[in-house]
Amino acid sequence: MLPKLKLISHILCPYVQRSLITVIEKQIPCDREYIDLANKPDWFLKISPLGKVPLLLVDGEVLFESAVICEYLDEITPDSLHPLDPLEKAKHRSWIEFGSNLLAKIAGFYAAKDEESFEAKRLDLIANLQILESQLDASPYFAGEKFSLIDAVYAPIFRYFVAFNRYQDFGFSDRTPKVNAWSEALLQRPSVQKAVAENYYDLLDEFLKKRNSFLSELIK
Repeated sequence: MLPKLKLISHILCPYVQRSLITVIEKQIPCDREYIDLANKPDWFLKISPLGKVPLLLVDGEVLFESAVICEYLDEITPDSLHPLDPLEKAKHRSWIEFGSNLLAKIAGFYAAKDEESFEAKRLDLIANLQILESQLDASPYFAGEKFSLIDAVYAPIFRYFVAFNRYQDFGFSDRTPKVNAWSEALLQRPSVQKAVAENYYDLLDEFLKKRNSFLSELIK
């Protein structure tokens, strides 16, 4: 029998999305509670060591950090979303960490205050996408036909680039056909679509407009 689970979430958080995708893929019963990260409740601050989401409450015990949460959810249910081979599993974990680093770079891109820093961060993102491109030799997902935890990690990343491309063409997809195909496959997957609200892009627009950043000025 599975424990009683509750995922403490924020409606836009990409780290929450990867956890929700895992929950949906593995058909795990899990309650959700959304909080406002701009006004964190006292009860949340008392149980969140880093003050971040997601948190997973497991029969009242607290797990934090999305990569840990995803692996726990995978391990308590059959049909692992990780490779069985130890080396392949380690490789996936390495590129999951690359994905987390890419999310940090995305945050730097949308928070850049002036054109010079914005352009530097744009070029850095393109360079990182080209590094990712060089690692892809399977399709439609990272490891081929089977959806893996690493796919749950990259789907929210690719959703950001779809959002950015709605403002103007920043060149993120110019030289990465394999990444583009992977992104398209992931964003069509039901679990990925269900991991965000129907008005996700509208909510993201409003969030980015309030950043008072260079990108904010480009959003109409």
